[in-house]
Amino acid sequence: MARKFLYVIAGITVLVIAGLFLLRIFADDLTELAFVPSAEFASPTAASRPDYAQPKYWISRPGLKTEPARWYPEDADPPEPEPQPAPQSGVVFFVHPTSYISRDSWNGPIDDPTARSRAELFVRGMASPFHAASQIWVPRYRQATIGAFLTNDVRAMMALDLAYADVLAAFDTFVKEAPADEPIVLAGHSQGSFILRRLIRDRIAGKPIAKRILVAYLAGWPVSIEHDLPLMGLPACEGAEDTGCITSWLTFADPSDTAMLREAYASKPGLDGEPVGSSPFLCVNPLTGTRDGVAPPADNLGTLVPDLTSTPMQAKLVKGQIGARCEDDNLLHIGDPPDFGLGPYVLPGNNYHLYDITLFWANLQADYRRRLEAWQATRSPR
Repeated sequence: MARKFLYVIAGITVLVIAGLFLLRIFADDLTELAFVPSAEFASPTAASRPDYAQPKYWISRPGLKTEPARWYPEDADPPEPEPQPAPQSGVVFFVHPTSYISRDSWNGPIDDPTARSRAELFVRGMASPFHAASQIWVPRYRQATIGAFLTNDVRAMMALDLAYADVLAAFDTFVKEAPADEPIVLAGHSQGSFILRRLIRDRIAGKPIAKRILVAYLAGWPVSIEHDLPLMGLPACEGAEDTGCITSWLTFADPSDTAMLREAYASKPGLDGEPVGSSPFLCVNPLTGTRDGVAPPADNLGTLVPDLTSTPMQAKLVKGQIGARCEDDNLLHIGDPPDFGLGPYVLPGNNYHLYDITLFWANLQADYRRRLEAWQATRSPR
């Protein structure tokens, strides 16, 4: 059914929000009760590993009949050229956020119908800013359940390791099959960004492929400046036309309460294996494309806003309503909560985690094109 991406929020965030409000009161006990699996970690067999040479293990990739990542709001500026993206317009590898919230197992079955549907809807909103790319690849993977991010249990890291192994195998297939002369964009959100940090360390840093990286958009998970960035082999994006660099941001409205986010951040080790603690993390403003940037609402080219009354649901771009500034706490602040119809799905503490990408949809589209043009200019024959 052709439901649009943000309908997913009605299926996942009501449970998450209710649980998180309770967690603020009864933190540890209710974390276990509400989200963290009690089952033992089940080591998968070799036969159960996804074979990413098979199209069925992809949400989007060339050759599929439908590609959710190619979804496009009707009132957005059309990508150029139409109907097919141009060669040398980049290839995107996107890792979707958590769509499996069950306590039944530590990892979601790759064929779980509810998680699959949610993931496809997430991809419509979060991968679509890169619609103009020549190819967009989005793997299905045995993602860690949401409870894996709310506990220090060793089984949580085992679940995240399994999710990472799947994404790593998918990336190897992507590199093998995507055009070898195209620049590469890495993008993800939440668990997707958590995984991509590690992938960049293991598959990009210090290797020839690093020269092909146009930009990495790691939204919704902190990138520690001390414990992550030095091992990733790519610098932070300082300027709006920088290439071969990393962007990351986490979005809050004011007044913000960031304690829960910081607890989750501190509970997972950095890429160097050390606790990240309260170490600072990267903030690149998606409105400006610059590190620690500040932008007024007038600079917002379009926030993606759903029409929750339509069936199938539609979405429109609302321009010039939401500014953003990186502050001393390393978070991206948007000021007062928006007063138009984003829906009541904000996490406790005015955390706009679910909107990290859609708040800045059109600016991310422009950011991608701007960095692509800069990359192409450095490689044009003279």
